[in-house]
Amino acid sequence: MASVSSVRPSSRRLAVLGVALAATVTLTGATVGNATAASDTAPKRASVTGSAEFELPFWKDKDVRSFTFDAHAKPYSRPLAGLPTGLPTDAEGTVKVSHYVAALGRTMTAEGKVDCLVTGPGVASLTAVMTKVSPDGPQEWVGKRLGFSVLDGGKEKAGHKSKDRVGFSWAAVNVLRDGDKGAKEPVSSDVGTCMSSAPYAPVTKGGYTVHHAELPPVPKG
Repeated sequence: MASVSSVRPSSRRLAVLGVALAATVTLTGATVGNATAASDTAPKRASVTGSAEFELPFWKDKDVRSFTFDAHAKPYSRPLAGLPTGLPTDAEGTVKVSHYVAALGRTMTAEGKVDCLVTGPGVASLTAVMTKVSPDGPQEWVGKRLGFSVLDGGKEKAGHKSKDRVGFSWAAVNVLRDGDKGAKEPVSSDVGTCMSSAPYAPVTKGGYTVHHAELPPVPKG
């Protein structure tokens, strides 16, 4: 049986162990400090900003289409029935739509107020309730919620095509195939908050910036 003296750590071993522990604490502290610094630089609220023209990959024409976004997250700011705190995706801001119709030589415009925004790294989906449409535009948009999506492809390099893209909740998507019997044109479904398509339309001029932020937890109480 080993004696007590044979299993008791020597002074040298204790000294070495103390140095190792000190180094571990120092490294851990540095890691936490770096993580804190990184979190301090991360955006506290998500946003989508910018203006860009884009093309439809399935419909080539001489029209000029553009979206302008100034959307910012404002979590838990829009109370709902049964949800007095609102949603983590609540947002505010504006959306502007512009469409120059080459065949008519006129530009149709529309504006809306953002009510929902959700992001991931480099991507975003948002909705806006339309408040204003130009006389030549679709008047049925007024009071309706429309959906938009954005892909922020990164900083554009000189001489290179933009990698940004946009998507939206009309045209080639959101068609009710089972509800259009006898209809003279495609029937669309209502758009819920933050609902849109994948960003499928390539940006041809301008660009967007998506600042991603995680959805915050539900407020206590």
